[in-house]
Amino acid sequence: MEYKYHNFYELITAQGKNYKSKVALIIEEEKITYGDILKASDAVAGFLADKGIQKGDRVALFVRNSAEFIYTIFAVSKLGAILVPINIFLKEEELSYILEDSGSKILVASSIYDKVVNSSKATSICQYILWKGEALVEGTQHLHYSDALAYEGSVNPTPSLLDEMAVIIYTSGTTGKPKGAMLSNKNVLSNADSGQKTINVKPRDRGIIFLPMFHSFTFSIGIILPMYVGASIVIIKSIQPFSNIFKQTLTKRVTLFFGIPDVYNALAKAKLPWYFMWFNRIRAFVSGAAALQPKTLDAMAKKFKRATLLEGYGLSEASPAVCMNTFEKQKAGSVGTALHSYKMKIVDEDMNEVSNGSIGDIIVKGDNIMMGYLNRPEATDETIVNGWLLTGDMGYMDDEGFLFIVDRKKDLIISKGINIYPREIEEIIDTFEGVGSSAVIGIIDEKSGEVPVVYIELAEGVDVFDQLGLKKHMREHLANFKIPKQIHIISELPKNATGKVLKRVLKEQLRDV
Repeated sequence: MEYKYHNFYELITAQGKNYKSKVALIIEEEKITYGDILKASDAVAGFLADKGIQKGDRVALFVRNSAEFIYTIFAVSKLGAILVPINIFLKEEELSYILEDSGSKILVASSIYDKVVNSSKATSICQYILWKGEALVEGTQHLHYSDALAYEGSVNPTPSLLDEMAVIIYTSGTTGKPKGAMLSNKNVLSNADSGQKTINVKPRDRGIIFLPMFHSFTFSIGIILPMYVGASIVIIKSIQPFSNIFKQTLTKRVTLFFGIPDVYNALAKAKLPWYFMWFNRIRAFVSGAAALQPKTLDAMAKKFKRATLLEGYGLSEASPAVCMNTFEKQKAGSVGTALHSYKMKIVDEDMNEVSNGSIGDIIVKGDNIMMGYLNRPEATDETIVNGWLLTGDMGYMDDEGFLFIVDRKKDLIISKGINIYPREIEEIIDTFEGVGSSAVIGIIDEKSGEVPVVYIELAEGVDVFDQLGLKKHMREHLANFKIPKQIHIISELPKNATGKVLKRVLKEQLRDV
C-alpha cells in the first residue's frame, strides 16, 4: 500500500503548506492554524535538539490535553525521536516504571502534575523535565515549554522512515507490568488512512477531543486522522464539567464526536436543550475502547436522528482501530467489519479458521499491527504469530464479516476505556500486612463499563484485618481508577490443582449473590 506521508513530520509539513491559514486547533477562544503548528513544532524540535535529543531517543509526555501535546508529536517526529505518551492519572511508582522501561531522555510534563513528577524518579531517569505551564521547581534540569516555543534556532529534519518506530504506547494483558507497544509511522498512518476511508473524513469536518490524548484511540483516531486530511480539532482540556462538552460541540460546530461508552451512556440519558438538538452539526459519533450496551445504541439512534453512531473495536497493539460499523450498515451488538486493507479471522487453539458463527480467538493482520513489545521479545513472539496479532479476545463473525465479541480470553478490566491490569493491583495488595493472597476481577458497572473488585484470603493466623489501612496503602501506590471498589474477605480463594486462582469461580459467585 502506498502512503502519502512517511512520518508525522511529513504530514504537518504538507498540511502547513497546503492549509497554512486554515484553523487546525480550537481551544476555547484560541484558534491555531496549520501554519502555526508547523512553526511551533519546528521551534520545539530545535529546542529539543539543542538539549541533545537525537534520532531514536525517547521523549515522554505526561501532559493534559493541549496544543503543546500536538506540537511535541511533530517536533519529536522531525528529529526521528520516539514519543512515549503516558497516562496522566498514574502515580509516582507507575510513572517511574514507564520512564525507566522506555529509557526516556526527557519528560514533557504539565505543571499541574508537579507533585507526582517530583515525587517520582523522573529527575534521576531523565536528563531534563520540560514543563508546560509555570514550572514550580527551578534548576538546571527544569526547562520551560514557553522557551521551547520561543526558540529561534533551526535544525535539519532527520525523521524516521515509514517502517521505523514512532510511538511507544504502554498497555498490558492481565499479568505483570504494563508493556510498551512499539508502533511505527506506518502503523499509525495506516490507521488514519483506513479510518478516513470508513468515516469519510473531509477537510471541512471538525472533530472534538475531550478524551485524554495519551490514549491510543485519541492519539490515532482523534488527532492524527483529522490532521491527515486537513480537518479541524476542538480540544477540551478536561471531561469535567460535562456540560462544557455540549457547549463546545454546539458553538464550535463539531461534526465528528469521538467518545467511549460511558460518555454515550450519559449522553443517551441527558436532558439536552432543544436548541442543542436543533442546531448541532454532528454527523457521526465514533465509539471505541469498550463495547456499547444495546440500550445505549437504541437510545442514541432515537435521540440523534441526523447522526450515526459508529461502534468500533481495537487495541493498542493494533494502533488501535481494527474494525468498525459503517454509515452504509450497522448491526446492533457488533463492532463492525474490518477497516480498509485489514484482515480478521476467528480461529481455534491450533490457529485453524473456524466457520462463521462459531466462537474462537480473534486474530488480526494489516499495516496497523505493532512492531512488538519493547524489551520483551518472548511476549512479542507469543502475541504476533506469522504476522497475525492474537488479540486475546474471543468472538465470532457472521456471513457478512461483522464481528461480535463475546468474551475476553484474559482477565483485562476496561474501566471508562482505560485498561486495568489485575495482577499489578494484586502485587500492591499482597504487600500489605495480613494479606495472604488476593484476586482482582472486573464487574459490570453502568457508568464505567467495568470496575475492579478484590477478594482477599488472609494470611494464616490473622483474625483482625485493617481495611482502612489497606485502602490508604492502595491510594499511595495506585491510580484512583485502579483501586478496587469492593473488598471481600473470604476464608480461601478457589484454586486449581496447581494453585492458580480460579477467577471464573469468583465471578460466578458474585453473580449469584
